[in-house]
Amino acid sequence: MDVPAWPHRHLLDADGLSRDELETVMSLAEQMAEARASREPLALLRGRQLTTLFYEASTRTRVSFEVAARALGAEVDTVSVSLSSVTKGESLVDTVRTLEALGTDLLVMRHSRSGAPYLAARHARGSIVNAGDGWHAHPTQALLDLFTLRRRLPGRSVAGRRIVIVGDLLRSRVARSNIWTLTAAGANVVLCAPRALLAGFESWAGALPPDRQLSVTDDLESALRGADAVMALRIQRERDAGSGLPSVADYVAGYGLSASRLREAKPEVLLMHPGPVNEGVEVTAEVANGASSLILEQVANGVPVRMAVLALLARGAA
Repeated sequence: MDVPAWPHRHLLDADGLSRDELETVMSLAEQMAEARASREPLALLRGRQLTTLFYEASTRTRVSFEVAARALGAEVDTVSVSLSSVTKGESLVDTVRTLEALGTDLLVMRHSRSGAPYLAARHARGSIVNAGDGWHAHPTQALLDLFTLRRRLPGRSVAGRRIVIVGDLLRSRVARSNIWTLTAAGANVVLCAPRALLAGFESWAGALPPDRQLSVTDDLESALRGADAVMALRIQRERDAGSGLPSVADYVAGYGLSASRLREAKPEVLLMHPGPVNEGVEVTAEVANGASSLILEQVANGVPVRMAVLALLARGAA
């Protein structure tokens, strides 16, 4: 399998990826998916060492990266932060330097502080992949979401499609990265949440280039009207207990996605969620597990997309 030239050594956010670069990732991810389906052995990362360093809990993202790296022939190490020298006060920079001294070529990291991967990248010799930093960014989630939508939408494109993102936008790194990728790919993105969770997004919508479509509303009914896909986001109470968060009951009453509410959307509307899902809060169990749900497809598609990202970064760092 030929991996195209790639100009980036790190993947820290999706905002630096051009439309052509998004297409490169999508095309290579399709090849990775085909290779996995045919059980074709790949050795694109043979002799490379990937380490996952997660300062926050993760199931889907961490395991997906580890599966992706092994599928490409890499050696994989997992750092348990709670059992590492971080608990003794070791700084992020020292941790990165230590892991590289032990042979790490690719470091996949998640951190509660926005910007932490950028700090790591300034001191790393190898490649840093941001697997989520605070409220800021989660680029590979956005890439796998785009990949999933393209595979399911007619024409295999999101261009001109109405994609609604509803939920805790304020604290969502997933939403922020999806805004960049989806609008770059030509989608009409609609953000919907209670007013307290929309702070800053209206000014963002006004600052985007004129060829990108982003709108903001607190009216769920109008947001859903004519939607091709809806992405539900979890209320992240663990990040901040205050800031005007609605109660669970109020949120469900105003913004919980149910089959009846989704009738405002197109009949073939697709349902997405980055997980973990709180069934009965942001989305009913009926919808989350229904025929239009792409939730498990998103999880599965994370592997070929992350395989593509890792292969490209290894090419860019060569």
